[in-house]
Amino acid sequence: MLRLGFVVNPIAGMGGRVGLKGTDGLFEEARDRGAEPRAPDRAGEAIAAFLDRAPESVIVTAGAPMGADVIRAAGGDPTVVYRPDGDELSETTAADTRAAVEAFLDEGVDLICFVGGDGTAVDVATVLDRRGGETPMLGVPAGVKIYSAVFGVTPADAGRVAASFDDVERREVNDIDEEAYRQGEVRTELKAVVPVPVTRAVQSGKQLARGTVETLASGYARDIEDDRTYVFGPGGTVGAIEAELGIDASPLGVDVWRGGSLLARDADESTIRSTMGEPATVVVSPIGGQGFVFGRGNHQLSPAVLERAAEIDVVASDEKLDALDVLRVDVDDEDLAASLRGWMEVRTGRFTTRLVKVV
Repeated sequence: MLRLGFVVNPIAGMGGRVGLKGTDGLFEEARDRGAEPRAPDRAGEAIAAFLDRAPESVIVTAGAPMGADVIRAAGGDPTVVYRPDGDELSETTAADTRAAVEAFLDEGVDLICFVGGDGTAVDVATVLDRRGGETPMLGVPAGVKIYSAVFGVTPADAGRVAASFDDVERREVNDIDEEAYRQGEVRTELKAVVPVPVTRAVQSGKQLARGTVETLASGYARDIEDDRTYVFGPGGTVGAIEAELGIDASPLGVDVWRGGSLLARDADESTIRSTMGEPATVVVSPIGGQGFVFGRGNHQLSPAVLERAAEIDVVASDEKLDALDVLRVDVDDEDLAASLRGWMEVRTGRFTTRLVKVV
C-alpha cells in the first residue's frame, strides 16, 4: 500500500497576479495588494485526483493550513504527523515545510508530494539530501517560479502520477533569485538532483531556445493596429516585439500598450484589467522546453484578463517550436482551459505561422 507524504505551502503563488513575481518575504505586501491564496485550491485538485486512483493509500500530512484541511475536504482521512505553530497563512514558514518532510521520512513514506514553487522544492530537496536522498519527490505547481524539473504539468496530473508511478529518474531542482527577477534578470542556480516519478505528465526542466526572432518581431510590429490595446506578456520573444515598437518593456513583467503609448509597465492583474481597453490582444510566447503558454511566470494574465481579450496571439521562433511536442496551459478555470485547448496558430516569422496542439 502506497504511503504518501503531502505538504502544502499555503502562500505559494500569491505574489503572481499582483505583479510581485514571487511571495518570498512579501506575504504582507501581496495580501495588501489584494492577493488571494491559490495553493490550497491547487492542492485540492491534486489530492482529489490522487484519491480517485489510490483511495486505499495512507496519506501522512501536516496540520492546517499545510495539508490536513485540504485532504479532508477532498474526502480523505489523513494522518497528521506535524503541526505548524500557527494556523494562519502568515504564520507558516519554510522551516515548517522542512520539519514536515522530516516527519514524513520518519513515517517511511514512499513519495513526498509538495504544493508550491521552486523555493518549496528546495526546502523538500534539502531535507531529502540530508536524509540520504532516496525517497522520490513530486511537485504540484502553485508557485510563481517553476524552473525545476520536478513538477507535474497540472495539479491533477501530479495527483495521478503520485498514485500510479512505477519508476523514477533523477532530475534537477533549481531556484531563482527573486530580487534579480523583479529587476528583469533571470539568475537560476542548481540546488539539488533528486529522484522524481517518471511519466509524460511531469514537465521537463526549462531549456533556453536559440535562434533569431528578428523577423518575427518586425513582422508583428508591422501589423500593429493603432486602435487596439496590446497586453504583452513576459519573455525575450515578446520583448523583441516591444523593442521593435520602441517600448521600454519590463523583461519579465506584463506591459499594456495602445496607439504608441505605454499605459502600464510591469502591471499586476488589476492594472491590466483597468487599462486594457477594447478591443484587446494578449501577446505571449511559450516557455522554451516546457511549452507553457499560461500558468508559468505570467499569473498576471489571469482568467479574468484572458476572458476580456478579443484575441490571444502566441508567438515563437521555429527553433523554439521544434523543441516542443505540444503547448500547455495551466489556468485556474477549467472552462477557460478547455476553450484554449486544441489546435492554435502560432506566428513564427514575418509572414509564417504554424499550427500547434495545446493540451
